[in-house]
Amino acid sequence: MNNLHRTLIAFVAAAALALPASLVERVPATVPHGSNPFEGNPQARQAGKKLYERECSACHGKNREGIGKAPPLNQPEVYSAPASTLFWILRNGSLRRGMPSFAHLPEPQRWQIVAFLRAQAVYNEHDSHQGGN
Repeated sequence: MNNLHRTLIAFVAAAALALPASLVERVPATVPHGSNPFEGNPQARQAGKKLYERECSACHGKNREGIGKAPPLNQPEVYSAPASTLFWILRNGSLRRGMPSFAHLPEPQRWQIVAFLRAQAVYNEHDSHQGGN
């Protein structure tokens, strides 16, 4: 039984190391690639910003820079992820990684957060060409 216990621990440790690094990479391939009904809508993006500040910034930072174990969201991986992938992450979370589910938010509000996060690519690219100003 002692060898079985060690083998099980080694298997679990190896499986944990084999997990993809980010939640974006962990979203099941079976998630349909749908579009965000609020994509490109400035009012929805502004509402998403307010929701982000209320619901997400305590962990991910006001400027999406990440705090502690919460990863930064101001990265190309987030901007370029399909909207449906980000929506899935908001809906399901990952308790193992400390990301709560935001299924308590109405679906339109989750889509607004996604619109805000994906729109930031445009702003960050513009800022980098302007020297961060």
